[in-house]
Amino acid sequence: MSELAQEKTGLGNYFVANYPPFSFWKPAHLPAARATLEAAPAPGTPLGLYLHIPFCRKRCKFCYFRVYTDKNARDVETYTNALVREVELYSRVPLVGGRPLQYVYFGGGTPSYLSAGQLRDLMTRLQAVLPWDGVEEVTFECEPGTLQQHKLETLRELGVTRLSLGIENFNPKILEYNGRAHLEEEIHRAYGWARDLNFDQINIDLIAGMVGESWDNWRTCVAKTLALAPDSVTIYQMELPFNTVFSQQLRLVGQDDPSLGVADWPTKRAWVDYAFDTLLEAGYQVSSAYTVVKDRQRCKFVYRDSLWRGADMFGTGVASFGHVHGVHVQNVDRWEEYVGLLDKGQLPLGRALPVEPRARLIREMILQLKTGRLERSYFQHKFNVDILDSFADGFRQLEAAGHLTCAPEGVELNRGGLLQVDRLLPLFFEPQHRSSRYT
Repeated sequence: MSELAQEKTGLGNYFVANYPPFSFWKPAHLPAARATLEAAPAPGTPLGLYLHIPFCRKRCKFCYFRVYTDKNARDVETYTNALVREVELYSRVPLVGGRPLQYVYFGGGTPSYLSAGQLRDLMTRLQAVLPWDGVEEVTFECEPGTLQQHKLETLRELGVTRLSLGIENFNPKILEYNGRAHLEEEIHRAYGWARDLNFDQINIDLIAGMVGESWDNWRTCVAKTLALAPDSVTIYQMELPFNTVFSQQLRLVGQDDPSLGVADWPTKRAWVDYAFDTLLEAGYQVSSAYTVVKDRQRCKFVYRDSLWRGADMFGTGVASFGHVHGVHVQNVDRWEEYVGLLDKGQLPLGRALPVEPRARLIREMILQLKTGRLERSYFQHKFNVDILDSFADGFRQLEAAGHLTCAPEGVELNRGGLLQVDRLLPLFFEPQHRSSRYT
């Protein structure tokens, strides 16, 4: 593919969330997943719990997650009952063996779609099975328009430490056209309530390159973000996975009507670069390719950093992903099958992939490269591999392209490399994984 073609926002996944690619995960590997649940945990390996809450008021046109917009209160009860059953089943496997949770993450979908009463019931029942009063972090994703003060009070009371507000943009026309359900005034109202309740960390998400974005509007979004002064800001670059509304509807930049297109990658990188420069001038620090934080010592992102360093994580909920004892797992992706298997007392596993030591090393290396830095000693100690030697060709290519610097202690990406890190990572994939579809 030509350099020019690569710079357009084409169809397919850009963001690298895991390794090996999901297309290699198969139902045939489920016996390995079930067997690993019967194993003793590796000493010193942290354990996390991810809970997928798949309900939304509207489906965003760029969303590729398993979400539902047509479920009522009875459906929510059916699902949360199944979710608690799943956590109960996991709590009994030898791999848990009384291990404490390091972190809990409520993702979606829209976890804040649930009412305060539904959240209290769900969280109380979950904590009775796997207590999280001693965890380092409990993250909860929110859509601003679904929040009320009493709901936030409930979340604070039940132990949520990091609130992540999916703002994405402040412009009402852009929000509406991209399928977002909230309004700008709801952003400010929800943020004010959350700040008054003194959550340990408030993160806001933005997306660079939503359809309709412009330089003028993006500068306004960054200014409004700075005015809110959140503890951290996460900025994703718009992509078009195959199974989204936009992937069926949108034309690319340079075709008949550019006004309907998504900005190309250089433009999106320039927008993120501008946001990072502006936020750094205000005292923020770069935490990853997507995130800046006010105080690196206080804003730890335990979920991210532990997962990127090989932690075990039970991914619960329909279509949810997890990683346990060297095996990738994903749940079944249909509501009826998910609920039905749990009604029978069975874990709702859909596909899996045992990860060989070399692939585990690559997985941790490419994910940690998203922080902008790799420590040579970490990989020598954990995998007995010198990454500067084993992956010398890849690092040389990136250094020659001006994206990173190699030093005796490790590797450091510059800003230009960090802003496009996801397109660079396949360079380190094993040959059989480079040309295959990611999902």
